[in-house]
Amino acid sequence: MSRLSPVLVLAAAGLGYGIGRLLHGTPPVGSRGGRPPGRSKSPRTRVLEGGAALLQGHPAFKGFDIYLVGFHPMRDDPERQFEAHHLCRQVNEDFAECILFDGNGPEANLVGIEYIISESLFEQLPAEERDYWHPHNGEILSGQLVAPHLPERAETMLMSDKMNSYGKTWHLWDTTSADDLTRRLPIGEPMLAWSFCRDGEALQWLIDRRDRDFGISTDAKRLARRDLVQKAHPQAGVDRLKGRFCRPTQEIPGVVDRGGA
Repeated sequence: MSRLSPVLVLAAAGLGYGIGRLLHGTPPVGSRGGRPPGRSKSPRTRVLEGGAALLQGHPAFKGFDIYLVGFHPMRDDPERQFEAHHLCRQVNEDFAECILFDGNGPEANLVGIEYIISESLFEQLPAEERDYWHPHNGEILSGQLVAPHLPERAETMLMSDKMNSYGKTWHLWDTTSADDLTRRLPIGEPMLAWSFCRDGEALQWLIDRRDRDFGISTDAKRLARRDLVQKAHPQAGVDRLKGRFCRPTQEIPGVVDRGGA
């Protein structure tokens, strides 16, 4: 995954792209699940928050201004799927880090983390470590991964920079669980997420809901990215979830398992 190109940076700046204006023109997407139990904030807590916001700005939080929305199946339970809102920071040309939320409104829950590395960094990983990292070409070429509010050309450039990259993603909180306690608190073991590498793997209603919320078309995104197929390299992990879904699936052009690790 490469740093945003100067053209994309200018396009983003022209839109006022950043944490404060990500939702311009689109109603916020609230948490998809429960909220943690607890008492309302006291006046004392609110005063402390106000003082901290004024006096304690921390540079570690700067740069988290790349906003992505996609879908994650859990590797060990792939029918367990989530809409993931990523707020990412590009650390260098080959490494990015993302905070994951279950929405983008003021009450969205922080539910996980994702690290993104380039193909060249992936090749440097020990064989046993590569097993944790999922491929990204399927998410990009299918149109499922989107960068809301960027113009189509800028978004396609951003996705081009992510081609052949890999992600290591942990979900820590299932806010959509049918179990009330699990939905309202981050309990249980961390869940390693994977990526969708074939059409039909992702639950269609998840895609349709996201598209309605943002006024976009996943199919149109896919069409706009058709030229990126020629950039796709065979990736490790493409076949990891093959045959584990209870519905027909089919290959995405350009998304190929390279075999081995």
